[in-house]
Parts: sequence; C-alpha cells; structure tokens
Amino acid sequence: MGAFLALGLFQGAVYGLLAVGIVLVYKAKRVFNFAQGEFGGVAAFTAYALVVGAGLPYWAGVVGGLAAAVAMGLIVERVIVRPLESSSRTIMLVALVGVALFTIAIIVLVGQPIPRVMPPLIEGGGVNILGAGILPQQLVLMAVLAVLAAAMAWFFKTDLGLAVLASSQDTRAAQVVGISPTAVSRLVWGMAALLGGIAGLLYAPVGIFTPGFMTLTMLVPAFAAAVLGGMTSLPGAFIGGLAIGVVQNLGIYYLGQQLKVPGAAELGVFALLMLVLLIRPQGLLGKEA
Repeated sequence: MGAFLALGLFQGAVYGLLAVGIVLVYKAKRVFNFAQGEFGGVAAFTAYALVVGAGLPYWAGVVGGLAAAVAMGLIVERVIVRPLESSSRTIMLVALVGVALFTIAIIVLVGQPIPRVMPPLIEGGGVNILGAGILPQQLVLMAVLAVLAAAMAWFFKTDLGLAVLASSQDTRAAQVVGISPTAVSRLVWGMAALLGGIAGLLYAPVGIFTPGFMTLTMLVPAFAAAVLGGMTSLPGAFIGGLAIGVVQNLGIYYLGQQLKVPGAAELGVFALLMLVLLIRPQGLLGKEA
C-alpha cells in the first residue's frame, strides 16, 4: 500500500499544478479553462523539439517550452477570451474546449501522432520511498510544487496580487481606483499558462507522451482537484490535487487489486468528491458565496 500512496502523491502534484491554473483563471474571470492541459502539451512538445530534435541544451528547451506556453496563453486571452468577455459563460467554455482540440490537432499535424520520450531533467536511478521506485524527476516535481505554493501565497499578498483579487471581485470598482482589467486579464492568463507549462515539462519525462496527453489524462482529475479544494482557493487546489492522486492510487490498490472492481481509480475519486461536496459544497478550503 505504501508504494501506491507514494505514487499517488507524485501524480497528485501534477494535478495540483494544473488545478492551480484552473482556479487562478476562475478566480479572476469566472471561466472554466478547458485549455489548461494544452499549455502543458505545447510546452512539452516545444521542449522536445528543441532538446531532442535540434540538440539544444536542456535549459534552452525548458525556457523555449515555457515561452511557448505563455505565448499561447496570451494569444488565447487576446483572440478568444477578450472578444467573448460579454458573452455567456457557456459560449466561453465551448470556445476554450475548441482551443484545446485545435491545439491537439495542430500538434498532430506538425509532430505526428507518435509516442515520444523526453529525457529527464535529472538522470539517475529511482529512490525507494514507501516501497515505490520514485524517479529523480518526480522528486523535482514535488519540490517545484512546494516552491510554487509558497510563491503563489506570497504573490497574492503583493499589490499586484491584490489588484487581481480586486478585479475579480468588482471590475468596475477596480477600474475606478486605476486597475486595468485588460492588464489583469493578460497577467492571469499568462500565469495560468506558465503553471500549465511547468506541469507539462515536469510530467512528460516521467513516461511516454503523445499529442493531447495532458488534456486526455490530466485535465479531468485536475478539475476534480479544483472542485475538491474549492474553486476559489489556490491552496485548496494544491491540496485537492494531492488528495485526488492519493485516492486514485489507493482505489487501484484496495478496489482494483483486492476486490477486483473495474474502474477503481475513477470510483475512488467520485466517492471522495461526493463525500466532500455533501459535507462542504464549497470544497475543502473554498468559501461560501
């Protein structure tokens, strides 16, 4: 069981990174960002093209991948989000789903739908934690999650962070005191894209990745993590991601291996979500409206 618990924590760290980006956009714009996974996909494939394809140093691939993710976030904000600002949330949601599908299609056309292996940031054998062989790349992932959690907590205590929160609460009042909604929108989408890009770059070297790998395997658990933690709570998104990863893997252990129940991971997550939302509809760390 210890091995499943350890693997769940490291998998949950990826969910947490994506969930924070989802919550960040929701806090500021009240939009469910279904393109969040593809920020990571674009970052991973760009880094792969630079490191493996062009033979550039690893740091150049990381910088290029993150730059591509942030550029995508800013383009989405300018071309899709801002023109649809006054539209219904349903239209915005459908548009962002379209962005994700369009991005996957472009990656398939440019890079072909073939499995790829990204070299890890740190080479070396696995470390035994609770009976699980944990790769150095996964340890880096956990360290980055901890650093980003502290950085986000600090950011929202700064004047810029408070401006983002003020704009999300009352855009008109924020404008009166000199806060630009356009600048806040660009900042939020750029930060969300950066978080998604970091998640993609850290997760891709753990195994084999293909076009759409972040959206198809990571996005739904990340949304579950955001809902579990509270859609307005950034610390809740981190905690929710770790909880979802642990419950998925413990579900595989207890329900899948012990009781032979099909769909054990999904069943465990569904049961946890239902339990938490019945007791606290606003999520673990969310606030009541």
